[in-house]
Amino acid sequence: MELRPYQKEAVEAVYAHLRGRDDNPCVVLPTAAGKTPCIATICRDVVNLWSGRVLVLAHVKELLAQAVDKLHAMAPDLWMHIGVYSAGLAKRDTAQPILVAGIQSVYQKAKELGRFDLMIVDEAHLIPMEGDGMYRRFLDDARALSPQLRVIGLTATPFRLSSGPICVPPPEGILNSICYEIGVRELIAAGYISKLKSKSGKFKANTDGLHVRGGEFVPAEVETLMDQDGLVHAACREIVELTKDRKSVLIFASSIKHGQHVAKTIEQIAGEECGFVDGETSGIFRDQILRRFREGQLRYLANVNVLTTGFDAPGIDCVVLLRPTMSPGLYYQEVGRGFRIAPGKTDCLVLDFAGNVLRHGPVDQIRVHDPAAKRFGPQGRPAKECPSCQALIATGYAMCPECGFVFPPPERGRHEAEAGTAGILSGETTDLEYEVRNVKYSVHVKRDASENAPRTLRVDYEIGYYLYKSEWVCLEHKGYARQKAEAWWRLRSCAPVPTTIEEAVALAESGAVAQTLAITVRHVAGEKFDRIVDCVLGAKPELEAAVVADAWEESLPLPMSPDDGIPF
Repeated sequence: MELRPYQKEAVEAVYAHLRGRDDNPCVVLPTAAGKTPCIATICRDVVNLWSGRVLVLAHVKELLAQAVDKLHAMAPDLWMHIGVYSAGLAKRDTAQPILVAGIQSVYQKAKELGRFDLMIVDEAHLIPMEGDGMYRRFLDDARALSPQLRVIGLTATPFRLSSGPICVPPPEGILNSICYEIGVRELIAAGYISKLKSKSGKFKANTDGLHVRGGEFVPAEVETLMDQDGLVHAACREIVELTKDRKSVLIFASSIKHGQHVAKTIEQIAGEECGFVDGETSGIFRDQILRRFREGQLRYLANVNVLTTGFDAPGIDCVVLLRPTMSPGLYYQEVGRGFRIAPGKTDCLVLDFAGNVLRHGPVDQIRVHDPAAKRFGPQGRPAKECPSCQALIATGYAMCPECGFVFPPPERGRHEAEAGTAGILSGETTDLEYEVRNVKYSVHVKRDASENAPRTLRVDYEIGYYLYKSEWVCLEHKGYARQKAEAWWRLRSCAPVPTTIEEAVALAESGAVAQTLAITVRHVAGEKFDRIVDCVLGAKPELEAAVVADAWEESLPLPMSPDDGIPF
């Protein structure tokens, strides 16, 4: 089996990382891009070139079976050296140089398996950030046997199913840096994964009233909302109408009761069988249904929480989203079931009845945010719906690529209308929303400014490791600039508006300013600097006057060095 060019690049990037750094790398490849051949290549090289021992960990038996099949295909000479430890596959091998194992089966058995030089984790976004999870427990025990053990992660989503990156510096993170990444759009253009198009259902649920608990919508509320008779019937009728020319339709339901309701309703409307599987479906019956679906004997298949990862049916040409989710990872995994290419398949249609595309964005531009934040300004939406044909497209489109509908240009502020390029690029804006990790406040002095020139409060928002977006608040200016600065401050603080930048910094650092949870950054084509146009804030702190006075007296920061990297 010959690796594709980007797969070769991914493997080489892993080796370069392991040679040049002492932390653990992660490879990001979209669903259907072929992570397993990369894993198989690394395993073969570890044994053949370096006489080492490698452990491959996954969480479902389907992924384990895929890994073993690819290993046999890519390294047939090593078939005697490949072992499997998995309760689901009824295997208990322990001595082979290459061991493929289910994490649930081995997380307490590191000593039994022995020493390893390398550990590879498939679907690495499932590694928990904190706590005593199975991966962390196994790794701690394995490192007691092999202190130099290195870990490689592979995933399609470099963030956890709730939110947050999977790569963080040690010791908090098991994986520390992305060494290789390729996007969905690049692979579609190269013909390696299927083209996608998406539509919003005409009869879709309004999720505005749903509450969030633990980073996800409350399941009972979701079921009550989505399982209404009228909504289910209308949605299923639309599904059947829009999939007349589709051969393989995979449906993601919100609950067991909802999924059974959907399957029964589709059978009544379409006049053909709709399969259904959930976590309680018996293994034999489940395997039978999935085999019929893969082979084209069953056109419709509804499921709840079982076919997001480790399930491959290349012929899927329609994915239906009937489950609203706050998880960008879950949304991606569901849509990713339609990524694979197959004979006779021209594209995959995504039908969204739950607002997931508008919530998270197109799958090649997914926005990760704080799931606890309930307010995101309209400028922060990563996708929009065509009012003519219900196509869901990225916000940057001025015309719907499906029906030709021309979107009205966005309203622009006076200062934008006066820009020299406004007439040419008036509609070409890109708004992206970022979760804010930390905020730094400092005194800013403009380069070459006179000694008496007003200074600004520089606010640096950390939106990634060593990645910042900044804004400048003109508290020492006069006129309109001062008015804007006063409005900025009052939105965030109950303390009086400062008259000097030192006072503002001191108050901010003492806790007098509300926490910034997320910012929306606007980029206008042709303009040098991005602008922060919206934000999500925590509650304004209620501070006593004494606290404000103490903050001013105790904290007088020095000005920053002048620079010219500011937009004024």
